[in-house]
Amino acid sequence: MTIYFLGAGNMAAAIIAGMSRAGGFDICAIDHSAAKLAELSRQYGIATAAGLPPLGEQDVLVLAVKPQDMQAALQNVQPGGALVLSVAAGLPCAALSGWLGGTRRIVRVMPNTPAQVGQGVAGLFADSGASDADRALAERIMQASGQTLWLPDEDGLHRITGISGSGPAYVFYLLNALQSAAQQQGFDAEQARLLSLATFKGAVLLAEQSGEAFSLLQQKVTSKGGTTYEALQTFEAHGVAEAIGAGVKACVARSQKLADELAK
Repeated sequence: MTIYFLGAGNMAAAIIAGMSRAGGFDICAIDHSAAKLAELSRQYGIATAAGLPPLGEQDVLVLAVKPQDMQAALQNVQPGGALVLSVAAGLPCAALSGWLGGTRRIVRVMPNTPAQVGQGVAGLFADSGASDADRALAERIMQASGQTLWLPDEDGLHRITGISGSGPAYVFYLLNALQSAAQQQGFDAEQARLLSLATFKGAVLLAEQSGEAFSLLQQKVTSKGGTTYEALQTFEAHGVAEAIGAGVKACVARSQKLADELAK
């Protein structure tokens, strides 16, 4: 079994990095950029090629091409019964199947960028032609770079895009805001970055290890009338939680709209 990556961009590189760390995978990357292929080969010792060889049922084809370029990239691709994993956002299984000779042995994946450091989380949806063994293999591939969550319907990929798919950008946004606030309080940029990162990292680790509800953990550091209470009251007055919810809703709606446009 060989796992072929059609496209060698950032997300493909992140998944390959995880698979290389886990070991036990025979990987080959295909891309029009010789520089990208050379770098992947240098970093992870994988095979590279200018084009796809004939595929068989034992192989896996990972579609990591930009969604808008996918139809052209698949013009002469024959899946040969291989399991197809698509990490291209917005392209439904029906469109992929139509470009791949009608195969329904497809698993769509919505990963996120922390996969680069083995801390990703990926939503997965299996099309009708994917077997239990295919699901297990897709899970094994994606768990090499983080955690996985199976979705019962394809529309769930839009919803998970709004949470974990785009979510790292929300965290970076908050980190940047906290760093800026720290600098406004007189800390230099390096100190502000350290304080912001350590605060987020420590809070996440505490939440993971305690298993307690986020709201309860918040209460434990918030005394009514105290300093933390004052900050949180200000957040409430400015509708921070509502703004985050609205942002997620807008992200999901945009994902759905892009999918409709791509499907046409």
